[in-house]
Amino acid sequence: MSHDEVGVYEAGALREFAERVLVQAGMRTDIAATVADVLVEGDLLGHTTHGLALLAPYAAELQQGRMANDGEPEVLSDKEAAVLWDGRRLPGPWLVCRAIDELLPRARRFGSATLVIRRSHHIACLASYLLRAVEQDMLIVLASSDPAARSVAPFGGTQAVFTPNPIAAGIPAASPLLIDISASITTNGMSARLAQQGKQFDEPWLIDAQGHPTRDPSVLFAQPPGTILPVGGISAGHKGYGLALLIEALTGGLGGYGRADGAQGWGATVYLTLHDTTGFGGKEDFHRQMDWLAQQCRENSPRPGVDAVRLPGDRGLALRARQLSQGVSLDPTIVPALHKLSETWSVPMPPAIQVRADRSV
Repeated sequence: MSHDEVGVYEAGALREFAERVLVQAGMRTDIAATVADVLVEGDLLGHTTHGLALLAPYAAELQQGRMANDGEPEVLSDKEAAVLWDGRRLPGPWLVCRAIDELLPRARRFGSATLVIRRSHHIACLASYLLRAVEQDMLIVLASSDPAARSVAPFGGTQAVFTPNPIAAGIPAASPLLIDISASITTNGMSARLAQQGKQFDEPWLIDAQGHPTRDPSVLFAQPPGTILPVGGISAGHKGYGLALLIEALTGGLGGYGRADGAQGWGATVYLTLHDTTGFGGKEDFHRQMDWLAQQCRENSPRPGVDAVRLPGDRGLALRARQLSQGVSLDPTIVPALHKLSETWSVPMPPAIQVRADRSV
């Protein structure tokens, strides 16, 4: 397969492959199954930097002992509607799925329930978890930060303090609204991918170490390094800066563990809240409000150059449905790493069911 071609693979086969690789790398079987589901879900929704692109680094973290392969989270505090876990460096996707399952009955009882996880490993694509809650009539809010890393400077500054600090929300509606954004204007994953390919962003989404705006993601890896700009960029980055601080408060602040502690190792501090739509104004009225808003947005007259106004989740859900039936299109940068994993762990790589031209080239 050439660099300008995309392999299309059956979703179930990719899940099985990912699970087997993780088990061979030492992960407990039930944990591996959940992690594999979450990674493939990321690719199904089109978040290709946070799907199976993470399988190789996760396997490496396991092999090097930086990701725990077995065990349970430690409950540090439980006030019924407010819970704190120590994730003990366990795989983030498994911890988040466990946390959602833990919160569902509590949110049913109290209307809302929150769980914060400190010392989780990386949690992959936040959008991957949203349907798990939305399908239970829950409004979910999920955010994370990595207290051991930094790549985003505060607005007006040149030295990194924050990670991109993603935040996501799943909102029940006739067609669910799936919001997955970050406090930074782009992600570490996309910056690394473009830098490896020798490509640049379409707009100046970073600054170099001297504070000059640039489209070149390689400044993140220079010495001294540049940084990613917060949402709003050079002119309105106070918006992303404020959002980053809020996410730090929800994760490290509520968790009592974060950047002030000199945390070590790739990971996450996680904030998760479920709101039961049946527990406030009621499910029917919740849907009536959200469906009305959705209709107003979708029927909005598009500006020049825009075909139609979409809502968050429209593209991802349509792509997910198509890829479940027709196969998952893996980014060309991912496939070589999967083949290397196949060789390393003696797990057969699933055959491509189709090869097509890469339209992004």
